[in-house]
Amino acid sequence: MQYTSHYRSPMGDILLAADEVGLTGLWFEGQKYFALQLDKAHEEREIPLFAEVKRWLDTYFSGKAPGTAVPLHFTGTDFQNEVWGILTSIPYGQTTTYGQIARRLAAQRGTAHISAQAVGGAVGHNGISIIVPCHRVVGAKGALTGYAGGIEKKRALLTLEGVDVTALTCP
Repeated sequence: MQYTSHYRSPMGDILLAADEVGLTGLWFEGQKYFALQLDKAHEEREIPLFAEVKRWLDTYFSGKAPGTAVPLHFTGTDFQNEVWGILTSIPYGQTTTYGQIARRLAAQRGTAHISAQAVGGAVGHNGISIIVPCHRVVGAKGALTGYAGGIEKKRALLTLEGVDVTALTCP
């Protein structure tokens, strides 16, 4: 069973979803793919995990690195789950590229090549925004691309983390 709760952030309202394993979703209201992984049969209820997630978000939006991880439950395909796992390792205040993630995933799998575009598709469908930091992924030439919450939110999240966004471009 999935449960939902709401969080009011400085960047807009957020819907949280979780099950008995961990957080399954964190979406800005109205974003692309909003609540895509949310079960049709879910219940709005404040479970203990939501208090933990909200503390994490409070710390994050205060401009500090939250430090502690919250339990996550990825509900995508095996490929998506692998990519999302890599996203969780991108340090606060740093960025990486789709190509770098593709090379890392190829090395983990022992294959010669994985498409950066395929990685981009998985990153774009990340259902646990912010905590699984897909906003820290940029194009090879520093392009701000591919954030389901919108480029302005991506820019704002990176700025909050202290990333110099002046060197990043909007295609």
